[in-house]
Amino acid sequence: MDTVQESTSAGNAGSGKPRAKWATQIMLLAALLSVLVPFLFWRGTWFGRPLTEEELGKYFADEAQPRHIQHALVHVGERITRGDPAVTRWYPEVIQLAGNPHAEIRITLAWVLGADPRSEEFHGVLRGLLQDSEPMVRRNTALSLVRFGDDSGRDEILAMLRPFIVRAPAGGTLSYQLPVGTPAERGTLLARLETGQGTQDIPSPVPGTVERKLAEDQSAIIDGQEIAVLAPEAKQAWEALRALYLVGRIEHLAVVEPYARGGITGMSPEVQAQASLTAAAIRRRKQEAGVSSQ
Repeated sequence: MDTVQESTSAGNAGSGKPRAKWATQIMLLAALLSVLVPFLFWRGTWFGRPLTEEELGKYFADEAQPRHIQHALVHVGERITRGDPAVTRWYPEVIQLAGNPHAEIRITLAWVLGADPRSEEFHGVLRGLLQDSEPMVRRNTALSLVRFGDDSGRDEILAMLRPFIVRAPAGGTLSYQLPVGTPAERGTLLARLETGQGTQDIPSPVPGTVERKLAEDQSAIIDGQEIAVLAPEAKQAWEALRALYLVGRIEHLAVVEPYARGGITGMSPEVQAQASLTAAAIRRRKQEAGVSSQ
């Protein structure tokens, strides 16, 4: 009996070593994957990764992956900024994206088109995008047009400095998802509608802070009804003030000066400083215009 027990114990000890080794290998593999998988995801989605010419062509053609098209656009924009003359070969692919159904692509496009203010083709595309249904497309378009010396988007630029009214996309029972005072990015869920066809989300069309609710929670509303007011976001306000520094008119001071006085809630010192510079530039242009007309 003693001999049998010793033999069995020795067998168990021997089989434990492979098991321990296998368990260690599994743990190492899991640790490796925990690093590798996020890296591969990041590498595939990070817009800053350079693309080869072959990749660029594939990304522009990849209609199934809108983020690939965005990545290609960002890459082209960076090459334009660096002064790469060879990048113009991709301008036809860039221009045709003006009709893309994905708002995110048109938002990126409107920004990239401003990188080459010498291109009349880009200028013409921007003029058309100023009528886009998406507010963020119009805003980026207006800012890009300023680089062409074109102030036709000034109404959109001024809108970036004013509260934004959110309207219901359909009729139904309204359920708010964010309390007043909550910051929201574009796409943040503001409210939900219970309609006859089911539940419909209402995302924030622009960045901002929920300033007011214009309907009662759980109330019945109609299509197009005003449901919320978003206060301007600091980054958007700063971009708008920079643009008005170049194209602002004397009548725009009524919108700019409250920012210069620090009277707009949620704004940074940088926004206030830019507002002061913008107001001074507008007054200077007015004065110079008056002198030249004499």
